[in-house]
Amino acid sequence: DLPPFLEHCPCRVPCSSLPAVCLQCDYTASCVYGAATNITCRPREYVDCEGPETVQRSFSCRFCYQTSPWEHDCATSKTECRVIHAPLQRQLTNCTVQPHVHCLGRRQFNKMVPCNWTSGKRWSTALALSVTLGGFGADRFYLGSWREGIGKLFSFGGLGVWTLVDVILIASGYVGPADGSLYIF
Repeated sequence: DLPPFLEHCPCRVPCSSLPAVCLQCDYTASCVYGAATNITCRPREYVDCEGPETVQRSFSCRFCYQTSPWEHDCATSKTECRVIHAPLQRQLTNCTVQPHVHCLGRRQFNKMVPCNWTSGKRWSTALALSVTLGGFGADRFYLGSWREGIGKLFSFGGLGVWTLVDVILIASGYVGPADGSLYIF
């Protein structure tokens, strides 16, 4: 059974052009954080490359969990984490450093990230429903707040007052989907 990192390793290319995930490097943890550090690397087992197998690379000394957000990918999923919440809620997720990035330590790590998911509700649809059918509670039903929707339906939108307030609240983004997710804009 072949290791999963091989999917990022091209075959029969110069060893000097291999991404970091395909190389076994002599990292030293005694380097100065953030300083450019030279390392010696060799192709990992099962990697097929051409030319000199010893490769010199330079990288910024840091652990993989210290990489910038654009240098690693984090798996996010719908959780009980509420996006609209004070203080801002966070969720634990698994992150993997991108194949070309050199760093110290494990290439997969856990990280606390802000809640950021959507259930597919559009802000424009919610606002349009609030303006046109808000007196019947259509906006609240669309957002998943069925209790408020029933209240608006049977009170004729609070005799128009509740409807007007909801148009303002939805337009400003104060009222969102009941499950705590973000709108799609």
